[in-house]
Amino acid sequence: MATEIKMPQLGESVTEGTISKWLVKPGDKVNKYDPIAEVMTDKVNAEVPSSYTGTIKELVAGEDETIEVGGVICTISVEGEAEEKVEITKAPVAETTDFSQSSETSEKKRYSPAVLRLAGENNIDLTLVNGTGRGGRITRKDLQLMIESGNIPTAKNIEARQPVEVKGETVSTHVPKVEKEAMTTTQSNLTASPGDIEIPVSGIRKAIAANMVKSKHEAPHAWTMVEVDVTNLVHYRNSLKDNFKQKEGFNLTFLPFFIKAVVEALKEFPQLNSMWAGDKIIQKKDINISIAVATEDALYVPVIKHADEKTIKGIAREINDLASKVRNKTISSSDMQGGTFTINNTGSFGSILSTPIINHPQAAILSVESIVKRPVVMDNDAIAIRHMVNLCLSLDHRVLDGLVCGRFLARVKENLQSISKENTQIY
Repeated sequence: MATEIKMPQLGESVTEGTISKWLVKPGDKVNKYDPIAEVMTDKVNAEVPSSYTGTIKELVAGEDETIEVGGVICTISVEGEAEEKVEITKAPVAETTDFSQSSETSEKKRYSPAVLRLAGENNIDLTLVNGTGRGGRITRKDLQLMIESGNIPTAKNIEARQPVEVKGETVSTHVPKVEKEAMTTTQSNLTASPGDIEIPVSGIRKAIAANMVKSKHEAPHAWTMVEVDVTNLVHYRNSLKDNFKQKEGFNLTFLPFFIKAVVEALKEFPQLNSMWAGDKIIQKKDINISIAVATEDALYVPVIKHADEKTIKGIAREINDLASKVRNKTISSSDMQGGTFTINNTGSFGSILSTPIINHPQAAILSVESIVKRPVVMDNDAIAIRHMVNLCLSLDHRVLDGLVCGRFLARVKENLQSISKENTQIY
């Protein structure tokens, strides 16, 4: 008998996921917990395991297709059960389909950000759309089918504000006409010229783009920077790295020292370990540091949990393990959840100055730039060659102000400049 495998919920507030790649095909035999697909959401990229042992019958969802949580993605003939032909059908969209007939249900006016974005870009009046999701909820797939059919119920007054509920909060569906036209033009009027190369946008790139746009749109970014003399840190780390590699089996980079310095400052200034929650600010108890790990075509942000409880060696091991999981494509959704503050090691690419986008819904992100040798005027007015680094902080101005962020960066600077063989323990 064909059994349905459904889109799992890969995060607390995740409502849908996009199939970025199928790892199986019809006829393949799989064991329970074998990965069958790579799925992306606005919070995490993860592999979906099979819930059963058996043979894949049909891939109901296609690659780059977005499915609501609980929606069927494929069917499987479960081992040991009598096989029975089951037809999975999709409701066809005819030219005469009437989308205006709607039923009043409990979920009718609960719209996801993706649905609101599509509605705004295509001038769709959501009050005239009949949703096929649970409880009558309108899904992104509903709008995509409607757009493809050309039968779009247009809002009579785009300037009117209509309150709707998004994940428990009342917001407005108002989109200014000029802004809507600009968004539509950007998406539909750009065409490739002869000799141009058109590169399809992958599901992973779409997820990254959506999260970045959401962060820039929702969080009022502010930016500040300090430069730090890390000459003592460079000498100390260089004196340890060979013996450390031989003893531990992995490299001791500069990043664990920077993370340790930031974690100690977060203990003193917990305001930066916070999140904006609409009508309140949530100051997190745990200090979980998100770090950016790049591959050739994507950016992953795994999390060092309880970083305040780890030594420099412990942080170094976590970085090495998480980076290895990303490179080997064994990173799990749990590895990328729960971050409270992000540190981005842009210095590894040679950057000396950057303005990072906040990792939503966190309140701040710190970029550690490249360590460079520069002539510096010392306190006694002598000029010396020193190892200098810029620390660039982007902050959510709803949560944080310049005063506390300035004090935080000053503490991070002090922590880094005090590193030495005499007062810094690796283990």
